[in-house]
Amino acid sequence: MPARGWLAFALCTLLAGCGGDKLVRQPPPAHRQWPVVAPADPARANAVLMRAISLVGTPYRYGGNTPDTGFDCSGLVNYVYRDMLDLRLPRTSRDLAAWQGPRIKPERLAAADLVFFGNGGNVSHVGIYVGEGRFVHAPSTGGTVRLDHLDGPYWRDHYTGARRVLE
Repeated sequence: MPARGWLAFALCTLLAGCGGDKLVRQPPPAHRQWPVVAPADPARANAVLMRAISLVGTPYRYGGNTPDTGFDCSGLVNYVYRDMLDLRLPRTSRDLAAWQGPRIKPERLAAADLVFFGNGGNVSHVGIYVGEGRFVHAPSTGGTVRLDHLDGPYWRDHYTGARRVLE
């Protein structure tokens, strides 16, 4: 076979190997079963949840802390707890994560607990747990306050812990 023929044969063989098998997508991990954990003060927890859920759809705004101006994540948490329970909390997600409330394991989350997210142990986001693995939060610029699931791919991978506010 002339040199040109060998080159064509080698190139075809190499390219045929690139076709390979179909890309097989791995299914996302199944949602965990989230146990129902009764809050210490159901009436206060319910007030927090109802107010937080009523704000779904409010625009995100960095530094925002009212329904009229919009919310960032910690502004939402602060507004809800102040509006419903007259409770003053630290203003940033990092300060909220370091606050005195007890740390909570995921399987012990109760309504109105705070859930935290970040990278490498650094907290950069906070939301309010509502039950069944879901939480209310103000995610990012261009978004709105919304409900998300802790088992969503981003949130599962960036979860850093939780704190209990209501005891």
